[in-house]
Amino acid sequence: MSSPLCKDYAEITDLRAADPGAIARAWQNRAVRPAVRGNGRLMIVAADHPARGALAVGPRPTAMNSRTDLLDRLRAALADPGVDGVLATADILDDLLLLSALEDKVVFSSMNRGGLAGSAFELDDRMTAATAAATAAARMNGGKMLCRVDLDDPGTVATLESCARAIDELASYGLIAMLEPFMSTRVGGKVRNDLSPDAVIKSVHIAQGLGSTSAYTWMKLPVVDEMDRVMEATTLPTLLLGGDPVDADEAFASWEKALALPSVRGLIVGRTLLYPADDDVSSAVATAVSMVR
Repeated sequence: MSSPLCKDYAEITDLRAADPGAIARAWQNRAVRPAVRGNGRLMIVAADHPARGALAVGPRPTAMNSRTDLLDRLRAALADPGVDGVLATADILDDLLLLSALEDKVVFSSMNRGGLAGSAFELDDRMTAATAAATAAARMNGGKMLCRVDLDDPGTVATLESCARAIDELASYGLIAMLEPFMSTRVGGKVRNDLSPDAVIKSVHIAQGLGSTSAYTWMKLPVVDEMDRVMEATTLPTLLLGGDPVDADEAFASWEKALALPSVRGLIVGRTLLYPADDDVSSAVATAVSMVR
């Protein structure tokens, strides 16, 4: 593993001010790895919620306010050799890169963060974060897109169009397009995802038909009831998402059961592992790793 360019967070700020080009050079010098190797199972930590203004975790409305606290938690998770990598926006990935936390790790960029949480335009989730070209230039493994479908919201079609374009662009570089689909609706003015099995199945069919090729498309799906029936809707490799934690033991049990399904290739989990109720990130991550492995 290469020596970190920065030993602490103050040094990151100093380097960003004095030599911003060092970040691009660091991406080129990073030890990379393919997304799929060995038995093909993946354990990915997700940290792209802040860029959508979603800073709450369970009953803690400001849980993700502190960037340095989030980075501490991510570094603890990535230190587990069973964690394959991370999904995040460029700001977080660049910080982790400068601290040498991404060496020999799978890296997914987060692409569409325009649908800010709680906004009137939440479902017009256009691409405001990473591009396919930048993802490829940094030698990452792929890009992830949120694809919420509200049949009553005209903003949905812009999201579908931008996701389709990004899928094609990622495929042109041979990179994975990770799609996270939901059937969504507004309840009391707030966007809510329908987690019934039939709604998740419908979202899968809509999402996997986007773009001119599905060769590089993967699914990122919630664990819901009748998961075996949900997974019959696709032949695409699938990672399970964690969602906003309610009961950790219940979440772990549902993940373990769903991981036994053949097209499920692992977990891509954020808040449940990074902000467990007891704040023991390493223990929560170790439990998840043991299920994937």
